[in-house]
Amino acid sequence: MKKHRRLFALASALLLALAALPGTALAADAEGTEPAQGAPPPAVLYPAEVRTSEENGMIRLEKVYYLSTRDDPAAIPTGDFDREGRHYTLLDVLKNDLSETDAKDYIEVVTLDSSTKDMGEIIKMLEPEREIATEDGYTGILKPDYTKITVEAAGYKNNSWTVSATRTYPNLSDADASLLPKTITDSGRTLTLANVDWQEAGEFYNAVASYTGTASGRSVTGYTVSVEYSGEVTKTSRDTVIYTAVFSAENTSHGETHLDPEPTATPEGEDAQQTKPPEPTQDSGGSVAGKIVVTVLAGIAALAIIGYGGWRGYKYIRDKKRGYV
Repeated sequence: MKKHRRLFALASALLLALAALPGTALAADAEGTEPAQGAPPPAVLYPAEVRTSEENGMIRLEKVYYLSTRDDPAAIPTGDFDREGRHYTLLDVLKNDLSETDAKDYIEVVTLDSSTKDMGEIIKMLEPEREIATEDGYTGILKPDYTKITVEAAGYKNNSWTVSATRTYPNLSDADASLLPKTITDSGRTLTLANVDWQEAGEFYNAVASYTGTASGRSVTGYTVSVEYSGEVTKTSRDTVIYTAVFSAENTSHGETHLDPEPTATPEGEDAQQTKPPEPTQDSGGSVAGKIVVTVLAGIAALAIIGYGGWRGYKYIRDKKRGYV
């Protein structure tokens, strides 16, 4: 029993070793199923047209691509390639810009609130440029016109405050307030006598009278600033750029066909020469011998596994008849 188990283990190890050999079909299949690692390949552009021509023994192949102005032409394949038995090399990439753009002047009025009407402070508040996109598809960059800034009061509020004024009345006969006017007019406002300061000057009196009153007015609560932003805006009406990748290859056929030539007849009385297959080289012989060895080893391993399976089946039937299982 131990002998059979050792034989099965040896056969399994032999099969694993054969699978690991680089020249075997098992190893090739295992390598072929390995998933590709790394980042996904970059997007490849495919031509809309392919044109070929021939001149002076040179084959010219043109691949035509229709891109937009937003597409990157660097994605166009420009490497060497083989096609129909010829090797093509890039000559040039031609560009034909068919895009059409409309342009026009555009003005946008921007308003904002300000707590001051000082022009220096207002300019600091303005954006140096604005990116604009109109409803009809025009885009561009606008800049402010500082000569057309207007500032207006945004609102007012009513205010009131106390005002005062003094008057001096000299050489009065007595310190009597009745000798003084009860009201005065100052800056268009009527003020009322509020206090008198008497000063004695010999036989007379000097009076310094204080008058007070209430003044009212409106003050600005804020300002509205309006500024014009102007500039040129554009719109692309046709967005097509044609790129043509031009490749060349040398025509080596020179009008001859690549078909195998017909066998030529030998003169009468002479033995016909037979074409002999090429003698195997040392490398090809080694490769054939290696394949034979691999095949033999694989057959031995398979027979060992089959024999082990048959022995296991026979042992099971025998033990069943004896009542062991």
